Amino acid sequence: MIVLGIESSCDDTAAAVVVDGREIRSNVASSQAELHARYGGIVPELASRSHVQQIVPIVRAALSAADLTLQDVDAIAVTSGPGLAGSLIVGLNMAKGLAVASGKTLIGVNHLQGHAYAGWLYDPASPNPGTQGQNDVVPAAPEELCGFPLLCLVVSGGHTDLALIKSHGEFERIGRTRDDAAGEAFDKAARLMGLGYPGGPVIQKIAALGDASAPLPRAWIPGTWDFSFSGLKTAVLHRARTEGIYPAPEGGPDQDAVAALARSFQEAVADVIATKTARAAVEFGVKGIVIGGGVAANSALREALNAKSSVPVMSPPPVLCTDNGAMIAAAGYHYLKRGERSGLDLDVMPGLTIEEAPSAPAAMPV
Repeated sequence: MIVLGIESSCDDTAAAVVVDGREIRSNVASSQAELHARYGGIVPELASRSHVQQIVPIVRAALSAADLTLQDVDAIAVTSGPGLAGSLIVGLNMAKGLAVASGKTLIGVNHLQGHAYAGWLYDPASPNPGTQGQNDVVPAAPEELCGFPLLCLVVSGGHTDLALIKSHGEFERIGRTRDDAAGEAFDKAARLMGLGYPGGPVIQKIAALGDASAPLPRAWIPGTWDFSFSGLKTAVLHRARTEGIYPAPEGGPDQDAVAALARSFQEAVADVIATKTARAAVEFGVKGIVIGGGVAANSALREALNAKSSVPVMSPPPVLCTDNGAMIAAAGYHYLKRGERSGLDLDVMPGLTIEEAPSAPAAMPV
């Protein structure tokens, strides 16, 4: 089954073609990071306008890179939530238009479940396809490698969720952030340190240059699998002020102090997420952990998870951790296998949670 996946939930316009929920035939994306960098964060109106400009050429590029036409596709999967409403509408309307014009099946996808399904993908054109790094055979899918149940960790700019995957399509959220998401905390911490936007990649880069400094506080929230990063953000602010990093002095702050603070911040985030995830894996008796979301590309977090976990950790390549169309196509394939379809009444659901279905069964044929 060939699925065209379309993703526009936030600030990346993306489309991809995936076969049988696993093999990437194409994966094309346009980032808006440069557009939003001057504001230190995403401006929703600018994001939706950019999606309008990029969505048609991105979808065309994905089909062209796969050497296919729309008629060769079996279904069109699209993110219907969660995300920014204005951004979601652009991708959803594009998918509806393509479905009507081609007569292909339309399926709405939960973006967070899409991040989980990034762990099922492999690119045969990559020297290390998939999550196991085998370049001579098709890598095993998570349920083949470990079996269900699996634990899913989604860490991104808007979400930090822990969920059990009991079987395909059966997600149960067991933990979430109570305030800032991990990615949002990275962006805010980077701004306080004068490192720019987006915060995740630049903090990882400069943290590698820093010496260990006094540790920053961790919010463990005993008795729950929830997370909290607002207190850590406040601690970074106080440390930055004490050490003359924020507000930035004339000539800029001492770069050794910035690097040390970046390292302490990154270690605090990775420690809490990895420790709670590893403990949850034992508590719920899962057979493996799949991770996704932009923060899942962070090398310190990956290392901490692998060091602390007693079960295999399946980590997609960094390019599949950030928002992409391939993960939406992969998730859509499994929806379709269960007989799920969407009608033209499919609407955006900005507040969708990881365990919720993206849409009701189709109300009209597509």
